[in-house]
Amino acid sequence: MKSVIEKEKKLNLALTKLKNINLQNPDIKKNIENLSNQKNQLEIEKQELEEKYKSLIDDYNDLTKKLDKFQNQERIDQKKQIEFSEKIDELNQETDTLLDEIDKWQT
Repeated sequence: MKSVIEKEKKLNLALTKLKNINLQNPDIKKNIENLSNQKNQLEIEKQELEEKYKSLIDDYNDLTKKLDKFQNQERIDQKKQIEFSEKIDELNQETDTLLDEIDKWQT
């Protein structure tokens, strides 16, 4: 019970001090204006950073798509190269077979 009464006295004292604060004090007013200006500047900077972040995310997504496209094209090119090599091997075998047949006919 005693602590409740003490708390009430402290709260009343704090309220009295708050009521006695002179908000017209030029220093306090100036500090409030400075804080307000700093807050506005920080909000502007935050907005700019958010826009830059969105731009970077968009750039990242674009680059990721381009990289995927290049990787897909590289796979396709590799596949074509393998197919081309296989065709050359087939042609070489056919040429060897034909040369063997020509040799047989000549003898």
